[in-house]
Formats: sequence, structure tokens, C-alpha cells
Amino acid sequence: MLARHTGGLLDRAAALAAIRLWPAVIERACTCAGSTPQSRHYAAVAAPQLADPSLPVPRFIVAEARPRRAAVDVATALAEVKAFSRFIVAEARPRRAAVDFAIALAEVKAAAGAKFDETVEVALKLGTDPRRGDHAVRGAVMLPHGTGKTVRVAVFAQGEAAAAAREAGAEVVGADELIERIRVSGGSGLAFDKCVATPDMMPKLGKIARILGPRGLMPNPKMGTVTLNVASAVQTMKAGRVEFRADKGAVLHAPLGKASFEQDKLYANLGALVSAVLNARPKGLKGSGLSGYISKASLSSTMGRGVPVTLASITTAVQAYKKLRGT
Repeated sequence: MLARHTGGLLDRAAALAAIRLWPAVIERACTCAGSTPQSRHYAAVAAPQLADPSLPVPRFIVAEARPRRAAVDVATALAEVKAFSRFIVAEARPRRAAVDFAIALAEVKAAAGAKFDETVEVALKLGTDPRRGDHAVRGAVMLPHGTGKTVRVAVFAQGEAAAAAREAGAEVVGADELIERIRVSGGSGLAFDKCVATPDMMPKLGKIARILGPRGLMPNPKMGTVTLNVASAVQTMKAGRVEFRADKGAVLHAPLGKASFEQDKLYANLGALVSAVLNARPKGLKGSGLSGYISKASLSSTMGRGVPVTLASITTAVQAYKKLRGT
């Protein structure tokens, strides 16, 4: 813009630098430009800047100095427009008020119209900072009524431990040959949902850590999946053990059971899960109970939308679970 108003005396970068650092240069440039309508308009806009260099740079000059974006193809442009449109619609949609657990569950069940038995899931928004190592939230819990899902377990062990794992019902059991098979396949077609390993197998699992890790399958001593008692670990997983972990957005997702479960069973599972999440509360986080820790909660089915749940009903579920256990 300034280049046009000054007869091409300055390019965009020089114009911006001139406005910020050398008002006298602009004054001379405006004088040299003559008395065209454009130069008179620019001189009027630049006058306050000439009088006081500390004033903000006019917006249109900043816009002109900004690099132009390269043109894109039609498909890319349409995709960006559609994405922005969906964002606007989502932001314009009124926020729904949270409801009691029973009401939310009834809506979730009514919306679960898939041909399979959908899973009821809970999402908890935490007040933690995922960037801080001491704010990591991770753990495991035994749901009183299980998840309703058949869990396939793989055990990395050899000798007596491998035999015990097979007897406990592990679907996949092996050692070096199993590790090599997973490494060669790159993880395609894995026929298991959980992994257990004996301590002596952990160094060998380093070969496939990049395959198991991103899938949440890497055995971890803190989660009880690295143990000598592999039979007990297999039985626990098949009985309804659920592992939970907050993601990068400080949101924790976990299954509560199937949509076909009765309300009381899902309610008890919710109480057990949230109780375990409260026990995993970071020590440096202020407050107690849900305060300052869990800010929002919602229920959803596998294919359905989330329904906000009141924190009061979440607290009641935890209290009912603790009373049932006598704690």
C-alpha cells in the first residue's frame, strides 16, 4: 500500500520499518508523491504517527506488510471452508445443562441404536496440566460388574510362567518367537487387547516397544502388567480390569459397560472408576474430592453424542460405592 502511495519508493517491509523507526522518511516520501488523492489520504493517516512515533502502526500497513498466502487448489479451499463452517455451527450451538446420571444414561441408551451392543463410556475433564510430569493421572481399577467385553490377553513368558498363563486363559503366549513375529509384521493383525510380561522378558520387549507403546499395549510395572504371577494378572484382566489415563487435553475416557447393562451395574462401575481416579489425584493439585480436580463429566455410547452429567451425581455414585465396600 505504501509503495503504491509513494510512487513505488518503498516496498512493504521498508514501509513497515519506516513507520516504526524513521517517521522522517515517510514524511519525505509523502512529499515526493505529490498531491494525488491516495497520497493525501495516506498523509492524513500517517500524520499522528509522524507527530508521535510511539503510536501504534496503522492496521492497513501491517496487513500490507504481512506475507501473502500461496494459492491452494479448490479441494483444499473447500475443505477449509467446510471445517470453519462446522466450527462456527458448533460454537453457536447452545451449551446443554448437565443432568442427573439416571437421566443421562436413559438418553444414552435410547440413542444406542447400532446393530451391536454399544459400550457406555464416561469422559472426565480434569483440572490438571498435562505438560507437567507431576500432574500425570494414570491407574487401573476392577469394575464390580466388568465391562461386558471379551478381553484377549497376550503373555510374554517362557517355561512354567507360560504354562500358567495358558491355563489361566491367555489367548496368546510366547517369548522370543512371539516378539519376532510382532516385529516382522509391524503390529498388523494383533490378536490381543492387553499384554502381560514376566520381568525377564522386559529387555527383549524393547525391540517392539514402538509397536506396542502407541497402542497402549506395552507392559508396565506400575500398572501391574509386569509380574511373576501372570496367571493372576490374566484372570484380573478378563474379570473387568480397566486401565485409565488422562490424554494431552486433560480428558480421561473409560468404559463403564455395555448399553444392555442395568442402570445399577453401570452406576456401581461409575462409582468404582471415579473412586480410583480420585485416588490417583496428583499431590500438588489444590482442593479435595472433585473440587479443583474434575470439572466436567459426560456419558456417551460408542456411536452416540455425549450427555453432560452433574458432578453432584458423580459424587453420589462414589459415596454409594464406598459405602458398599465399607470404606
